[in-house]
Amino acid sequence: MSKNSTKGIWKVISASSMGTMIEWYDFYIFGSLAVVISTKFFPTDNPTAAFLSTLATFAAGFVVRPFGALFFGRLGDIIGRKYTFMATLLLMGGSTFLIGCIPSYETIGFLAPLLVLILRLLQGLALGGEYGGAATYVAEHAPQGQKGYWTSWIQTTATVGLFISLMVILATKNVLSAEDFDSWGWRVPFWVSVVMVGVSYLIRKNMDESPVFAKAKKEGTTSTNPLKESFGNRYNLKFVLLALFGATMGQGVVWYTGQFYAMSFMKTVMNIDSSQVDGLLGIALLLGTPFFIVFGWLSDKIGRKYIMMGGMLLAILLYRPIYKMMYNTTDISTKTEIVERRSQNTETTKNNDVITTISKTYTDGTSYVEKRTAFNTKKEPQTSVSILINSNDEWTLILLVFIQVLFVTMVYGPIAAFLVEMFPAKIRYTSMSLPYHVGNGIFGGLLPAISTYFVTHAKEAGKADFYLDGLWYPIIIASVCFVIGMIYIDNKNKINHL
Repeated sequence: MSKNSTKGIWKVISASSMGTMIEWYDFYIFGSLAVVISTKFFPTDNPTAAFLSTLATFAAGFVVRPFGALFFGRLGDIIGRKYTFMATLLLMGGSTFLIGCIPSYETIGFLAPLLVLILRLLQGLALGGEYGGAATYVAEHAPQGQKGYWTSWIQTTATVGLFISLMVILATKNVLSAEDFDSWGWRVPFWVSVVMVGVSYLIRKNMDESPVFAKAKKEGTTSTNPLKESFGNRYNLKFVLLALFGATMGQGVVWYTGQFYAMSFMKTVMNIDSSQVDGLLGIALLLGTPFFIVFGWLSDKIGRKYIMMGGMLLAILLYRPIYKMMYNTTDISTKTEIVERRSQNTETTKNNDVITTISKTYTDGTSYVEKRTAFNTKKEPQTSVSILINSNDEWTLILLVFIQVLFVTMVYGPIAAFLVEMFPAKIRYTSMSLPYHVGNGIFGGLLPAISTYFVTHAKEAGKADFYLDGLWYPIIIASVCFVIGMIYIDNKNKINHL
């Protein structure tokens, strides 16, 4: 590559990555604040049901992503990559800002969760059109033989977006008191996205169209019916199905297990303090993110298939041992309490609810706070637990999450180049977007809700290792994908088209 072409591709990467990162930030800020949001937009009579409802609303945004892929993918193949993913950026940013403006359930009742659901669906539609456009745009600018490396920069944006969402939440919590954050401060991360979206829009507005698409449009070879050519053509449909069941389905569940489910598991199953989880997860993501580039670059050298399949296999074999080790770090039945430091405090609220707070300290530095609330109504009593772990256990969890992030980088780093190379330019946006968003949006996006339900059901059934039941879903999906991918995917980087 010449110096000038390097400069040109970096400009493309910067514009595409920044916008995509902001869209992921917008999308994941909801999930990062799921525990808080469950108390704001849903009835609080049953905290577990409220949290599951929040995860279901979060998942709804994923379910509609394939429809966004079809709608915006078609536009991208007809009018161009650039203008399509500018539209998705504005739709995502506007929806995110408005979620931060919705009054609570106590104020407007069931209208609150309904409005949240509508905006989550709009977010899902926008994200469905964003990724395919950004990945295609970068790949069509990348030099031959380096598509894995250059598109892997786009792959970092999902993790970076999640990382920034955690950092913004932590910063907001540090500036505000706990009461202010719970009252209104949780809305700030939603509002902040407007500024980032505005900056990204201005950058993207000044970019040129993809040279591959511009050439096709000039020659009159663009598609007039991308949907029909993508899915009505049996030959092309075969590759769409192979991309879904042999790659993106497994990649989706590994991604969400290694990052999002890990966060949810530590907060809701292990009961670790939310800010502590955000901090240690942020470190693990920061350490793991460069490996997207490493595996994207490596896939140019040795092929996409074995890197992606290797990540899935490692996840299948190691998830249960990893999560068992994670759970053991906060298993207080294995710790020794300093009995003389135990304290108990009881207070009565203005509503005559009685709150009993029990604090315990353990010899390894772990602190445990349990709040039992007896309501002055027919509402069932509630118990919440918050655990602060010691620094050694923090680093143990950082390592265990980092290992899961490595699996993510293996399956996700090469996937954009893999998908782009499967389909011809005139229907590429549409063809690659659908399997990607079905794999990630449906198989991956449903994972937090399904896995949390499995854990909750197993716990109620009295299973000793209930906390591992949520892993059956990603293990089974990844196993099916691994078998199909190993049999039918060619390791050559150019499966069908460039």
